[in-house]
Amino acid sequence: MGCSSCSTAEGGQPRGCRNNGTCATDGCNKLTVFDWLSNMSLPAGQEVFDVVEVRFKNSRKEYFRNSEGLPLSIGDVVATQAKSGHDVGHVTLAGELVRVQLKKKNIPLNADLPKVYRKATQRDIDKWHKVRGKEEEIKKRAREMAIILGLQMKISDVEFQGDGSKATFYYTSEDRVDFRQLIKDMAKAFGIRVEMRQIGYRQEAQRLGGIGSCGRELCCSTWLTDFRSVTTGAARYQQLSLNPQKLAGQCGKLKCCLNYELDTYLDALKDFPPLDTKLQTEKGVAFCQKTDIFKGVLWFSYRDDPATWHSLGSEQVHEILELNRQKKKAGSLEEYASENYQTEEVAFENPVGQDSLTRFDRPKGRRNRKKRNNKGGNKKRTGRNA
Repeated sequence: MGCSSCSTAEGGQPRGCRNNGTCATDGCNKLTVFDWLSNMSLPAGQEVFDVVEVRFKNSRKEYFRNSEGLPLSIGDVVATQAKSGHDVGHVTLAGELVRVQLKKKNIPLNADLPKVYRKATQRDIDKWHKVRGKEEEIKKRAREMAIILGLQMKISDVEFQGDGSKATFYYTSEDRVDFRQLIKDMAKAFGIRVEMRQIGYRQEAQRLGGIGSCGRELCCSTWLTDFRSVTTGAARYQQLSLNPQKLAGQCGKLKCCLNYELDTYLDALKDFPPLDTKLQTEKGVAFCQKTDIFKGVLWFSYRDDPATWHSLGSEQVHEILELNRQKKKAGSLEEYASENYQTEEVAFENPVGQDSLTRFDRPKGRRNRKKRNNKGGNKKRTGRNA
């Protein structure tokens, strides 16, 4: 990924900075928050909020207190306090909007937060990039060690601390894993302190990122901050095919986007009869086959003729149901089916002027047939002359 303002761009065309979201130019950052208060000045006498938001590798964000009063702005590389040593990250948010984010995450404003040590020096940045370059090789070796020990786990990502003294290994597993021996082997082989952190499959997809079936970047790695439970009921209410290959995302779970329009469907279905509705008519019992909430149409078919569907509006269906409650039967579905609810044939045109997809399937023209005939005649004449 890259952006037009990246230093590796040639002629305005990015060739890929390969920083994995650490270039801090906001072109490829994950879960960034737009600072809509940046162009507003503070009232007279009010001090700038002394907490900043710092983003580390991928989507990991933490809050630090700027107790030294450093002039920090979005995009600055800073050295921050860690449990031991220091870490290096980018400032993604500063000012009054950080106060709003703390309230949103239920963090007290006077909480004991770690500190920002300083703006990162060139030496800090060089060391940080050096240890980041080792992550892929160490992740590969760690996976090999886990396979040798027979551990049922998948190490999906490795994150080095800015000073290179510690590495956090993120893994996914179905069951509890005893990785004590693995930590000893990795600490001895890599010469660093090791921390193992288990994450879910959705968090794994959030950290790694990717392109979804819609052609856009994954929502969880770009803007989605919370993971709500998604059930198959969301697909049923939206009348989607219960195909696991289409409903599952890259994490192997149901797609988060199934919940986006669920509330709209539930509100629209309040005016519709249930899908198991049965209509009593003189011609027989009719069952609901399909519902279209956008057009307000329901399709019914008789028990004896399930292949023939009749489209009725929701008002007509409620009218027949009211007759059935009075222990009366409607005449037939054809009497209630209005012309307004009949399926209209839509003629599609090609405004772009693209060629037909079947242009290669056309038979060859006369010219080609004449060539074949001439070739055959020449062969025959050549045979007679010989």
